[in-house]
Amino acid sequence: MGDMREQDVERLHALISRHAHYTNSKTAQKILKDFGAYLPKFKKVMPTEYRRALADLAKARGEPKPLHPA
Repeated sequence: MGDMREQDVERLHALISRHAHYTNSKTAQKILKDFGAYLPKFKKVMPTEYRRALADLAKARGEPKPLHPA
């Protein structure tokens, strides 16, 4: 799922921030300093059945189809 939702981006930032804090990871710090440039390199991965269930739910609600279907 190439298009991450705002909550996904916030959670990713929080996870990397926590990792940087607890491990003093130079890589995590580098990513956080230029988070906007690194963000497109992250991809959301989920089980195909879960993705299908979300798509069915969105369809039932009348929401538009995702841009990048599986």
